[in-house]
Amino acid sequence: MNNNRLPLKVQIFYGLGVSYAIVDQIFAQWILYFYLPPESSGLKPIMAPIFISLALVISRFVDMITDPVVGFLSDKVNTRWGRRIPFIAVGIIPLAVFTIAFFYPPFGNQKSAFIYLALVGSLFFTFYTIVGAPYNSLIPEIGHTQEERLNLSTWQSIFRLVYTAIAMIIPGVLIKTIGKGNTLVGIRGMVITLCIIVVIGGFITVFFVPEKKYSHGETSKVSFKNTMKLLFKSSSFINYLFGLLFFFVGFNNLRAIMNYFIEDIMGLDKSAITIASALLFGMSALCFYPTNRLSKKYGYRKIMLICLSMLIIFTLCLFQLGKIIPTSYGYLLFALIGIPVAGAAFIFPPAMLSEIASNISDKSGNRIEGVCFGIQGFFLKMAFLISILILPILLVSGQGNILMAITGKPTGVEKTGIYMTSLASTISFIISFIFYYRYKE
Repeated sequence: MNNNRLPLKVQIFYGLGVSYAIVDQIFAQWILYFYLPPESSGLKPIMAPIFISLALVISRFVDMITDPVVGFLSDKVNTRWGRRIPFIAVGIIPLAVFTIAFFYPPFGNQKSAFIYLALVGSLFFTFYTIVGAPYNSLIPEIGHTQEERLNLSTWQSIFRLVYTAIAMIIPGVLIKTIGKGNTLVGIRGMVITLCIIVVIGGFITVFFVPEKKYSHGETSKVSFKNTMKLLFKSSSFINYLFGLLFFFVGFNNLRAIMNYFIEDIMGLDKSAITIASALLFGMSALCFYPTNRLSKKYGYRKIMLICLSMLIIFTLCLFQLGKIIPTSYGYLLFALIGIPVAGAAFIFPPAMLSEIASNISDKSGNRIEGVCFGIQGFFLKMAFLISILILPILLVSGQGNILMAITGKPTGVEKTGIYMTSLASTISFIISFIFYYRYKE
């Protein structure tokens, strides 16, 4: 084992590499918006909701297969640059390219658009896995103590928060500035601009994190089958994965309907997306340090349960926005949602799994952190798959449009559907709470 202490600058360079969080946010917030836009957007629906769901489900199935495979391969590979860095170097540019490709579909032909979306989605998620699973595996790879792993998780969380905030706050401004009234041109220009940031951040980690110098210097010798047996003997690992799954189903739904709430429920224009996003992530940033300190004192489980309880309450309030709760309170609700998001979405996932992975690796004598993060990726993608499968149907679930969605006719988003989606997020957070309650720290 390499016992070199990890310098602060290496920790920061590692954190900067989580720039791929930007494409995560683009997918969550803009793909459905682009293919199934609200009436006030200036865009036209590209295909029926059922075809959007099917295309993205196909791509998610491809993605789910690649997650544990890429993780397993990164455990086995041993190059002069390390086990994880080569994957990031190979995957970061194609990831950016296929993110941009989402926004250049063939128009006017549902069949061609469906095939295009399924193909581009499959390639996008494949390269997302090639970058994301090895990147996360670097935490237990170069972090030799709990303090170092927590520090790496913290820096990743800080920059993930920054990148996600960038991807949520500036799109409205970029669309307006670049498009100059043309929404299609504006969205494409916005995505290209953000993808340049993605590539720069990824290569900072590739060139400035000397993985080989600080790594454990070991490769896994256990087979894929036996690796799976080792992992799923751990009840903590299983409860963590299912808690994560249902949290991100709820959170993905919440992110996807944010634009709809602002434009269709609150009646504001696209510039309000920037304001609401700034409030949400500004509050997250303010709560980041106290969440970190509380976690050190009380552990991850207790604080995670508090965060989920808050999210349940706030999404129920969102369900009542424009009904019992005046729409003028919408900004306040988005700011309040930012409080629990700081821990539940950013700090806890990499920190908790790093400890679980290191514990399992130490007990088994095989460094299998890559597979741990690959399986986490599988569950994260499953969360996206569930979200993208139900979102288009939920969003049109009003005034008979649900029938048109099923029969394959293009249709618009309904306010009833927006509310139903927020209720679905609440239910998902409740299920996540149950699994994290069963989690043993």
